[in-house]
Amino acid sequence: MKFCSECAHPVSLQIPPDDNRMRYVCSNCGSIHYQNPKMVVGSVPVWERDGELRVLLCKRAIEPQYGYWTLPAGFMENDETTDDAARRETLEEAGARVELHELFSLLNVPHVHQVHLFYRATLLDLDYAAGIESLEVGLFTEAEIPWDEIAFPTVEITLRAFFADIKKIRQEDGHFSLHTQAIFKPMRAGLAPK
Repeated sequence: MKFCSECAHPVSLQIPPDDNRMRYVCSNCGSIHYQNPKMVVGSVPVWERDGELRVLLCKRAIEPQYGYWTLPAGFMENDETTDDAARRETLEEAGARVELHELFSLLNVPHVHQVHLFYRATLLDLDYAAGIESLEVGLFTEAEIPWDEIAFPTVEITLRAFFADIKKIRQEDGHFSLHTQAIFKPMRAGLAPK
C-alpha cells in the first residue's frame, strides 16, 4: 500500500499506539489501514447413484493454475454469508445448483493470507456447465480424479479427507468430520498440465 484510501496522502509502515503489529498508517489524517486474510469459500458437490459417488470438479480457465482442476470456490463477497458464497461460487464456476450441508474443511493458508472453507454439497440435478472461469466441468469418481493436476493443496487435502470419510462411513457406519489444517506449502510451480 502506498497511499491512504481516505485522503490519498502517502502511508508508512509503523506500529500504531495500542497495537503490536506493523500497519499502514497515514501521517496526514491518522487512518490506520488494517489488512486481514481473505476468505475463499466453495463446495464439494457430489452426485450419487446406485452406490457410485462422483465429485464435480472444474478445470480452471484463469490464473493462478490455469488448466488445473479444482473444486468450485472463490473469494467471499461483502454482504454474503459463507454458505451464500459457496452456493454462488458453485453456480458461477460450474453452473451447478446444490443443496449445502455442513462445513467440511477449514484450511488456513497463512503464507498467502487466506482461509479456505469448503461445504459438503449435493447436486440438485445434472444440469451443470462451465462458467466463465472454467474451461470444463466434470463428475469424477475417486479413481478418476486427475490427482496430478489438482490446482491447490487445499483442494487436494479436502478431496482426500472427503473420500477417507466416505470409506469410514461405508465401513463403520461413521459420519463426516470437520477437517482443519494449516498449509504452509506453496502450490505447484506453473507447470502446464497434461
